[in-house]
Amino acid sequence: MAKFYNIQVQDIDKVTKDCSVVTFLIPDELVPEFQYKQGQHLTLKSVIDGHEERRSYSLCSSPVENKWQVAVKKINGGLFSSFVNETLKKGDFIEIMPPSGKFNVDVDSDKAKNYIAFAAGSGITPILSIIKTHLAKEPNSTFKLFYLNRSVKTIIFKEEIEQLKNRYFGRFEIFHFLTKEHRSVELFNGRFTKEKMQLLADKIIDIPSVDDCFLCGPEDMIFLLRDELNAAGLEKDKIHYELFTSGISDEDKERIKRIVEHKAEGTDVTIIDGGKEFHFVMDEAYDNILDGALAAGADLPFACKGGVCSTCKCKVLEGEVEMKVNYALDAHEVAKGLVLSCQAVPTTDKVVVDFGV
Repeated sequence: MAKFYNIQVQDIDKVTKDCSVVTFLIPDELVPEFQYKQGQHLTLKSVIDGHEERRSYSLCSSPVENKWQVAVKKINGGLFSSFVNETLKKGDFIEIMPPSGKFNVDVDSDKAKNYIAFAAGSGITPILSIIKTHLAKEPNSTFKLFYLNRSVKTIIFKEEIEQLKNRYFGRFEIFHFLTKEHRSVELFNGRFTKEKMQLLADKIIDIPSVDDCFLCGPEDMIFLLRDELNAAGLEKDKIHYELFTSGISDEDKERIKRIVEHKAEGTDVTIIDGGKEFHFVMDEAYDNILDGALAAGADLPFACKGGVCSTCKCKVLEGEVEMKVNYALDAHEVAKGLVLSCQAVPTTDKVVVDFGV
C-alpha cells in the first residue's frame, strides 16, 4: 500500500530564478519513519488542476543535519515543478511518502576513501546530500565534484558548495563547467565530452585511487561518463548513477513495440502488498502491471512511471513479465526477480508479484 503522510512546508527558499528549496516539518512521531540515507528521495503527491500528480525529488539535505529538504527546479511545461515554484507556500501541507532509493554507499568512519561526483543542473541535489554526509562522517575521506551548468547565475547551491569547500579545505574540490558563459580555462567550457573525460582522467582524477563515483543528470551525459570512466580503468561496480530524466531511443521504441506485441491477453494478476492479496485481470487497455492494477482499484506506490525512480518495484513470484525499459534496477536485482511494475508487461496467463521488497 502506498503510504503518504500530510506534511507541513516549514520554509521555501528561492536559490536561483527557477529553483526552490522546500524544507518540510516532520512531526516528532514520524521522525523514525522518515529517517533517510544520503542520496535518497521523497515522493510528493498533490491534486493539481483536478488530477492527482506524483513526483520524486531527491533530498539535498544530509541525515547529519536532521532536516528534510528537496530542491525543485521549474521545468517548462512541468506541472508539478511549476506548482512547487509558483503555488506552494510556507505553512501549506502536502502529502509525502517516506524516503526511499538506493543511490548511495555505506558510510565508514574508519576508512579514508576518495570519491568523485559529476552532476548537471538539478542533478546536484542527491550529490550534495552524499557529499555532506561522507565529508562529515568520514574525517579522512576526500571528494572531487565536477558540476555542469549554463552560467554562474544558474548554479544551484553555489554558496553552500563554496562554504563546504572552505569547511573541508584540502578534502573537497569543486570544478565548475559552464555552457553559456566563458571560462578562462578551455577545459571548463561546455559539456562533458569524451576528450574532456580523457583530460580529466590524465590530469585531475587519479583513477586508481577512486573508491566510488556518483553521477546524476541527463541520460546521455550519465552513460557517456560511465563508459569513459570505465574505459579509463574505473571498475563498473564503483560507478553509481541516477537519472533525472530519460528519453526513449529508437532502439528502445522498437524493443518496446516487440514486447507489447507479445503481451499475454487477459492475464490473471495477483498483487501481494503488506501481506494482503489483490486480484485482477489485465484489461486490454493497459500494457503494464502498475497501470492495470491502479485501474482495477489497487493502491500501490509509484512516482515517475518512466522506469527511473524504482518506487514501484516488486518481485515476480510466479509467471513471467518483460520490462519495456529499466533505468533503476541493476543486474543483480533483476536476477533476483525484481521488476519495475510500471514497465512490466505480462507474458504469461498468470502472474504473481510481491511489493513487499
